[in-house]
Amino acid sequence: MTIRYEANPPKIIPDVDTDGSILKFIEKIKIISKKCDAIHLTENVLGHQRVSPITIGKRIKKEIPTLPITVSLRVRDKSRAEILEFVENCIRIGFSGILVLMGDPSQTGKQDSGLIPSTVVRELREKGFDSKIDLYLSISNKPNFSKIGKKIQARPKGFITQVIQNIQQVQNLSDNLKGFSVVPIILFPSEKNEKSAKFLNLDLAAYSQEFDEFVKKIHAITGDILITSPSDFGGLDEFLGKIRI
Repeated sequence: MTIRYEANPPKIIPDVDTDGSILKFIEKIKIISKKCDAIHLTENVLGHQRVSPITIGKRIKKEIPTLPITVSLRVRDKSRAEILEFVENCIRIGFSGILVLMGDPSQTGKQDSGLIPSTVVRELREKGFDSKIDLYLSISNKPNFSKIGKKIQARPKGFITQVIQNIQQVQNLSDNLKGFSVVPIILFPSEKNEKSAKFLNLDLAAYSQEFDEFVKKIHAITGDILITSPSDFGGLDEFLGKIRI
């Protein structure tokens, strides 16, 4: 049974002390790691340049060596050689899993590689990397199961969903993906996260009133959840300190 926290590494911004931003980020991870089972590090969310999750993860592993870490790997702007280097670094550092995804278009204008996540996972499996680290693919919160054949054939460890809206979505995913791990992403409902909810076209009011029960019911289905709270660290930290699964 696992509750993960999704953490976005600091943006790289001109005239902002990146080292200082990293230190503040690590301190937050130290705080919230006492209330969750694992963390997931993203990579360049929305295409904005951020500190590499490899750099961040290496620092976290030194500070909290027993904390399981999964990480996102964008294939949109990486060559096969860069992907292999990324995966080998993840294994060397001791990460537990990699979410292979397309990623948002780069804001720096870097050209797309043309690689497809399911193909990358299949190729990594053929090289035996799945015996050293768990490989995940992303999946819609309401997929057309007749059109995800390539993802199924890639045989990842499991699927990490888009942000889910209701329990029925999770149950449907679990029922149709037997044999795979399913990790639903949940957006923490708070006023500070309203902007993110609107961007994702989510109605936070649909589950905010009894959020603890919402989380428990979803966790009972999958045994594994990933909670994201991009603009409200304090609120989520307080929530995780109270909930008992």
